[in-house]
This record gives sequence, C-alpha cells and structure tokens, in this order.
Amino acid sequence: MVLIPKTKNLIIFVSLILAFNAATLCNGGITSRFVRKLAAATDMPLNSDVFRVPPGYNAPQQVHITQGDLEGEAMIISWVRMDEPGSSKVLYWIDGSNQKHSANGKITKYKYYNYTSGFIHHCTIRRLKHNTKYHYEVGIGHTVRSFWFMTPPEVGPDVPYTFGLIGDLGQSYDSNSTLTHYEFNPTKGQAVLFVGDLSYADTYPNHDNVRWDTWGRFVERSVAYQPWIWTVGNHELDFEPDIGETKPFKPFSNRYRTPYKASNSTSPFFYSIKRGPAHIIVLASYSAYGKYTPQFKWLEDELPKVNRTESPWLIVLMHAPWYNSYNYHYMEGETMRVMYEAHGFVKYKVDLVFAGHVHAYERTERISNIVYNVVNGICTPVNDSSAPIYITIGDGGNLEGLAKNMTEPQPKYSAFREASFGHATLDIKNRTHAYYAWHRNQDGYAVEADTLWIFNRYWNPVDESTSATA
Repeated sequence: MVLIPKTKNLIIFVSLILAFNAATLCNGGITSRFVRKLAAATDMPLNSDVFRVPPGYNAPQQVHITQGDLEGEAMIISWVRMDEPGSSKVLYWIDGSNQKHSANGKITKYKYYNYTSGFIHHCTIRRLKHNTKYHYEVGIGHTVRSFWFMTPPEVGPDVPYTFGLIGDLGQSYDSNSTLTHYEFNPTKGQAVLFVGDLSYADTYPNHDNVRWDTWGRFVERSVAYQPWIWTVGNHELDFEPDIGETKPFKPFSNRYRTPYKASNSTSPFFYSIKRGPAHIIVLASYSAYGKYTPQFKWLEDELPKVNRTESPWLIVLMHAPWYNSYNYHYMEGETMRVMYEAHGFVKYKVDLVFAGHVHAYERTERISNIVYNVVNGICTPVNDSSAPIYITIGDGGNLEGLAKNMTEPQPKYSAFREASFGHATLDIKNRTHAYYAWHRNQDGYAVEADTLWIFNRYWNPVDESTSATA
C-alpha cells in the first residue's frame, strides 16, 4: 500500500514520541525509563540449593581463586573444611598432561562473637604458564573436589581480554539472577572485577557469619573457575564494638586473600595487578587515604610505575563512587576525590573507574572537578579528555534493594543512569579500543542495555562522549 504524505508524517511523529518516551532527556544524558517490578529484594533461605553443602566427609567448600602475583603467573586457591583441618595440599596440572604438581598452603580460622569459622585454607600455586588451562584438586585425603581455570595471556598491549564487573552482590534472589546472567552472557568474562560488598552478613543480628559461609558456597560456581579481583566495601568492615568486635575486616581478612605484597603495598585492601592489557589498581574507600597515609604514599609511588606501552589500559576499582547523581551515599567519596583526582587520576590519564556502594547503575562522561579552590568557588564537574569515565555498578542485587531516588535534573556529567540490578562486561580489543556493555537482569542474557566504545587515553585519546541507547 502506498502511504500518502500525511500518513508518513504521522508515523514519523509517533516514532519520535516513542523514542522520547524510552528515556528522559535532562540537562545531562539519559535517565532510563525502563519499568521493572518493584518487589523488595529478599535473601534466599538457608536451605536453597545454591547454598548446598557439597557431599562427602570434610568436603572442601566455598572454593575461590584470585590472582596470586603481579602479572598472572600465580593463583591463590582458597577453601573451607568444616569437620577437621585436613590437608592444605593442592594438586594441579596442565590440561591434557599427566604430570601433576603440588603445593602446600596454610590454615586459619577465626571467631566472631558467638560464631566459630571452619578451617580456612589458602594455597598459592606459582610459575604457571600464561594462556593455559589448568586443572586443580583440593580436599586431598578426604573428599576430593576438582576444578579448573585459565591463566591470562602474557602482559602486553594488544592481547584481547574480557572482564566481568559485579558489585554489591549479596545473596538474594536478585543476586542469583545477576550471577546467572553473568554466567550465561555470550560475551564471556575471563575474570571478575568485584567492587566490594560481598555477603551482607553484617545486615543480620550480630553479623551472623553463617551468611559468609552461604555466600561462599553461592558464588563458588563462578569464582572457583575464574579469579575474582577483590575490592572491600563498607559491608566488609564488620566493626561492631557493641558485641566486642573491634577489628575491622575480620571475616573478610581471614576468608579472602589478595596479592598486595607483589605491588609493594602494606595492606591487602589496596594493591595492583597486571592482567593481559590492563593495569588494575584497587583502592580502599574505608582505609585511611589522606596525605602521608600508607595508601596515599603507595598510590603516589604506584601511578608513575604504570607502563602504558606494556599495559595500556589503566583501570581503578573502589567502593564509594566519586561521582553519583543518586540521593544515596551522595558525596561520600568526595574527600577521597579531592585527594587523588587531579594529581593522580587526571595526571596519569586513568581510563576507567569502577565503583559500587550505590545500588543502581550509572555511567558518566569523561569528567573532572579539579579547578576548585577555597577562593574561586568553581566546583562544577567539566568534560576533560584526560579524565576517566566513572561507572557505578553497585547493582548486584543485595537485600537492601535498589536506589531509586535520583537527583533532578540529571547532571550534565551523567551520561546514563538506571535503577536496575545487573552486571557489566569490559571487552578490551587492543591498545586503542574496548567495548563496554551493561546488562540488566530483566533482559535476555545477550541484551545490552547500555553500551559504549571506549578509546584509550594514552594511545587513542579521542572524545567518545556519547549517551548510549536506553
């Protein structure tokens, strides 16, 4: 059928209305108008199948791995045994080989109020070959369990590598949806950059540490097979003087290890690693960061060491976001930003900063706020081609629920924001380009709700500021 001009105009007009309704265009970028079910986030019950204890006497559980050195030639393997300490030996071998190697770890345990942990094992296996599949076994002497992992490619500027990004996960039904969507995402992440807030055990009476155990069993299906790079959040503090618990980070410190000494850090909460084409710096929002503190001095020494010809992508992880247009945790990261932004992130051209804490999603343009002093009063973030893109991905699904209350109008620096649970992937192609995608839980596994081609600040400092489609 041939359309008359008036009909064509009507179709164009309706199409424009529909496109406009897909997102609210404010002073800034896009505030998504996606409508989700507003059900409260609820933790899964203790008898859920995702928390199932593996069968067999003294079977190792809560198995997890993380990078064990600076360049990806070592892996820290951790697990818990409940009945007795058992062996801390790990057997490991290259896929297809009959030659098995062994390494021995160490055992620890801890008490928190009226809870006593199982026997926590940590073992570092070293001298691994790059870009190689390894199998490993734990539970030697009792119930043996087998897993595998891939080592990263050798550090280099043009080796492709894909990271998953998850934050503020918890152990709710929504958390399970987030992890499932990450597992079935056709853009397969090879390691997870985790931006803090793991179990949310501290939301239970007396910080019920049983919820640390259930969380460890819940995420084992991913973290036993690919390394998660840990950032600590406020829910890892577990500082509760009212019940006699005055040592911050006690459960996390006993259960999870980081390779902080490899980057000359003095604390497991701030450190760096190299993985493929990326140099990743992990900062601690809840450790001292003022001038002259260990974290400040470490970062001051670390940034000049980053070799962009070897590791072109400079990525920073933290928990409390510096730029956040939600009315939750607003400006909580401001003092850290003032300390580190100008002479750290902008000076050394950080590509991306990932944070959590706010239980929603937001991506900024490349911005900085470094002109202000106490006299001039200039305190508005501006576009800055030398600055990072800041991404808040605290939308893992924990029981505290979504942060739905946003500041209005949307700031100019905010490119895209949405109050939904989800995860993201960062697919680094080479030294100049990376493809970033955020996925909401309500969509199919392959659906990308926010995307951006990212241009490297050192090798390809082109302006990529654009709002993705809602």
